[in-house]
Amino acid sequence: MNKTFKLLFGVSLVAGSILAGCSGNQAAAPPSAPAEQKAGEAKQTASAGKPQVFRANLTSEPSTADPGLAKDATSGAVVRATFDGLTRLDKDAKPMNSVASDVKISDDKRVYTFTIRDSKWSNGDPVTAHDFEYAWKRVLNPKLGAEYAYQLYYIKNAEKVHTGKAQATELGVKALDDKTLEVTLENPTPFFLELTAFYTYYPVDKKVAEANPNWANEAATHVSNGPFKMTGWEHKSKIVLEKNENYWDKDAVKLDRIEFAMIEDDNTALSMFDNNELDWAGQPLGGLPTDAIPSLKEAGKLVVHPKATMYWYKINTTKGPLKNAKIRKALAYAVDRQSIVDNITQVGQVPTMGMLPQSMIIKPEGYFRDNDVETAKKLLAEGMQELGVTTLPTITMSYNPTDRHKKIAEAMQDQWKRNLGIDVKLAIKEFKVHLQDLHELNYEIGRLGWNADFNDPINYLEMFRDAKTGNNDTGWEDERYKELLKQSALESDPEKRKQLFAEAEQIFMDAMPVIPLFTDVDVWVQSDKVRGVQVDGLGFIDLKWAEMVE
Repeated sequence: MNKTFKLLFGVSLVAGSILAGCSGNQAAAPPSAPAEQKAGEAKQTASAGKPQVFRANLTSEPSTADPGLAKDATSGAVVRATFDGLTRLDKDAKPMNSVASDVKISDDKRVYTFTIRDSKWSNGDPVTAHDFEYAWKRVLNPKLGAEYAYQLYYIKNAEKVHTGKAQATELGVKALDDKTLEVTLENPTPFFLELTAFYTYYPVDKKVAEANPNWANEAATHVSNGPFKMTGWEHKSKIVLEKNENYWDKDAVKLDRIEFAMIEDDNTALSMFDNNELDWAGQPLGGLPTDAIPSLKEAGKLVVHPKATMYWYKINTTKGPLKNAKIRKALAYAVDRQSIVDNITQVGQVPTMGMLPQSMIIKPEGYFRDNDVETAKKLLAEGMQELGVTTLPTITMSYNPTDRHKKIAEAMQDQWKRNLGIDVKLAIKEFKVHLQDLHELNYEIGRLGWNADFNDPINYLEMFRDAKTGNNDTGWEDERYKELLKQSALESDPEKRKQLFAEAEQIFMDAMPVIPLFTDVDVWVQSDKVRGVQVDGLGFIDLKWAEMVE
């Protein structure tokens, strides 16, 4: 436990430096080398003339390949490989210039002026400042249904545009010409250059998107501006990406092709890795069978990477007995997280009794005790009395298929039955369907993890600001909670801002619209030939600098 905490604390220190580093007048220059290299790598080179192909498993079909609609890690991995933003994150999750060759920030830290470098779309069209303006206004158009639209609310009038209270012309983004993009923010936002590296802020080719609303659904019509372009998409089977010859930084791209399989069974994926049919198995792209973790760790093959990620179960608070906060809290209190991380996940996940991961945690001791069965029984009895019922109906808990998700769900099902006498039915759903059901509140309790988009508590807290916020998925909202978040956006004193967050998190945990389990880590195995794959402290994977060596 202590060793793991130190690792995660180290991530916090790195991420903290990111926030401070964003307040200058220019983003960092692109790095001269990719992610950290293994000893002896310098002596190895890719085979001359031999195509470099990286093969990995995504576990499931991406929900989309459209950056404006991407909302999950699977889609994000594909979009991050095929698109590029004004900035891009380095291996420490620090923003560096990318499609923007320069950025100047006003003295009041509210106006950002980006200079767009010469670059092209995969179809040969030039990438311009107008593409960014169009893409951001497109995300804020409620007709698109972008669940991440709230990530643009830092831009002046963005929330008003998204909610129909202002015209798109009033948005604080303007292409002054093809090479100049001016962005005005509502308030100083020290992590804004991190946000511009996030896929919701990526550009879209206006000509392509307006000609075909379904342009991102098939490889034949997919147009992107990143290191790779999509050349094949056999739905629910395989995605093929190839090096984009039109990419502005193509000389830094070593891979000729990426082949993503979509194999739901983790044991099958690991067998394919062992048989040299995959070069990477496990997170952040897929999963590993939990039974294999001890032997992989013992053999020294397992890579463990801390990240700012929470593993939790969301609760539909709008119907049935789960409308009652005491019953929701009873379920949360009756989970034995320590047993789950010791016996199932097994690689240093930290039981967390709050909504924030270790790298940004406000109350380290949490808001309740792990496996507090007596309090859980008391809360359950009080909640049932408030509802006027003597028994609870069977509760359905849903998750997407991986070995780890299955075993965690089964453990919680058993604990709730033993500790509270509650019957739980497990429902396995294809990931894309699972996400849609969560968003439409077509569930009771549903598994989901949350990778931080940037290392600040607001990234977690703002998700639940409004019941209809794209990633809320619980139906819960609270007026005082919303007011505290609004105050935090105006508060420049870090300590006072932290106090506002602490009060907001307390309100959230008293309502318990999610059941937090643990701060997660990424675990994977990779071929000895793989170099330069960048996995940062936020859990983002970037294949731009990846290569295969002999």
